[in-house]
Amino acid sequence: MFQPVSLFIGLRYSRSSKGNAFISFISFFSIAGIAIGLMALFTVSSVMNGFENNLKTNMLGLIPHIEVSAEDNSKETMLQLKQQLANSQDVKQVNLYRHGEAILQTNQDLHGVLLQGLYDEGSSIYNVKDKIVAGNWSQVMDSNYHIAISRYLSRKLGISLGDKVRVIMPNASSYTPLGRVPSQRLFTVAALYETQSEIDMSLAFTSGYSLGRVLKLAKSAAPNLSVSLYEPFAVEQVLQSQLAILNDYTVTDWRASQGTLFAAVAMEKRIMSMLLGLIVLVAVFNIVSALTMMVSEKQSEVAILQTLGLTPLQVQHVFMIQGLYNGLIGTSIGALLGVLLSSNINELLNMLGINLLAGVSLPVKFDVMSLSFIAAGSIAMSFLATLYPARKAAKVNPAEVLRYE
Repeated sequence: MFQPVSLFIGLRYSRSSKGNAFISFISFFSIAGIAIGLMALFTVSSVMNGFENNLKTNMLGLIPHIEVSAEDNSKETMLQLKQQLANSQDVKQVNLYRHGEAILQTNQDLHGVLLQGLYDEGSSIYNVKDKIVAGNWSQVMDSNYHIAISRYLSRKLGISLGDKVRVIMPNASSYTPLGRVPSQRLFTVAALYETQSEIDMSLAFTSGYSLGRVLKLAKSAAPNLSVSLYEPFAVEQVLQSQLAILNDYTVTDWRASQGTLFAAVAMEKRIMSMLLGLIVLVAVFNIVSALTMMVSEKQSEVAILQTLGLTPLQVQHVFMIQGLYNGLIGTSIGALLGVLLSSNINELLNMLGINLLAGVSLPVKFDVMSLSFIAAGSIAMSFLATLYPARKAAKVNPAEVLRYE
């Protein structure tokens, strides 16, 4: 099969087992370094993406992505707004919604939570229905003064299904001869949920009608709107696109309560990727070293090739192909090992007896776009590393090199 002469000679140099052993060692080290760096980057990126996806599913699935406050608006006005927002292609679902800060009190302990009052049992906005591990979610929605709390809170408060818990609303109170008394009511624990995330400590759920009574709201009081998006991270674009509709309303989104956490996760992912990327960068510098020494060793061969008709540009291509070959091999091996390690990381940790999350498996999510970008960046750096040695080889003067041959 016909091959360009530069490609033929470059691949021949790359596959040659003869020559300077030290140069061969550096070439092997550069391939191994790129492979190890890519493997680490693929693994860390996949695990961090898994964590981020779990947080987005477990945490953002239990809170409104966008909340529109009713304030002085009527219920009819909020229902009209609900219909307008539901027509947006970015909006998954819009539901009536209430919330209030509450204190859950038992004989054993007390704990502050955000008590969410839901209206639509079949609403897909609240994944809590899919997170129920004990009890009956329908009973929470259909019966008065029933509540769903996390399994973590049930253990902390020392209660279980069917037990009573006192719900105290500090922001809703009444005046008595003894002074101002917060509104309170006994609720029955009807369901337990679990997301295995930080949000388990701070959320509880009941029906909107029960919460409205504890908050001492009139039956005609309009509830807020809870908006669920197909992509929660696109909340800023959605707010901009719906600015004309929401301009006269008070709007908050998930970033107000959970934005700091997700920003920290994103920052940690970037820092880890940058630090592990230095491994690849060091390996790429080894390509420069190996090619530079090979150019010095093979000056006579380069001179002979030039006397046989190779142009300086073709000589430059020979060494660029050789360096790029190392980069491609290292990137391919590293990408393959990274995918295999990420796919079997939990089995490997169990085999080694390492328990990182108290029996919880590490989440893994492959983002083809970001992994492809990492691999392409490795190949690009390998290509850039070949430019200086290749240009140095192209400047070899055959007359000076072969003068004493």
